[in-house]
Amino acid sequence: MPDWTDGILETAIYAPDLDAAERFYGDVLGLAKITRHANRHVFYRAGQGVLLIFNPAETEQPPESGALPVPTHGARGPGHVCFRVRADVLDALGAHLAACGQIIEADFLWPNGARSIYLRDPAGNSVEFAGPELWQPAEKGADS
Repeated sequence: MPDWTDGILETAIYAPDLDAAERFYGDVLGLAKITRHANRHVFYRAGQGVLLIFNPAETEQPPESGALPVPTHGARGPGHVCFRVRADVLDALGAHLAACGQIIEADFLWPNGARSIYLRDPAGNSVEFAGPELWQPAEKGADS
């Protein structure tokens, strides 16, 4: 198959309380808000990509007449998002999250040496921060 993509443009997670999501992603993580539409969604810039946070109770409903024909979607229960973070800032990020009262659920090294920090957002989604080396192949001879 040809190399037709240069990355993921957007990632979607779901949260029934968009106010709590705004406080977490905007205030705690400091992401730049692109837009919020009532109680339906809030979108944030994340590097070159976009984090879409939808209220599933709203997006499970068909679009109103005259609205953009975006298909219905939604998910219940915890999802997952991973932010690519330079390895040299993971310590400072972990300290910032702790200072903001966030509970670090896990902080460990993968077999290839990449580090991941995990916590939960207010909706229970698993939020990971990891260096881009996470998806680099392990050294030859290392277990995978």
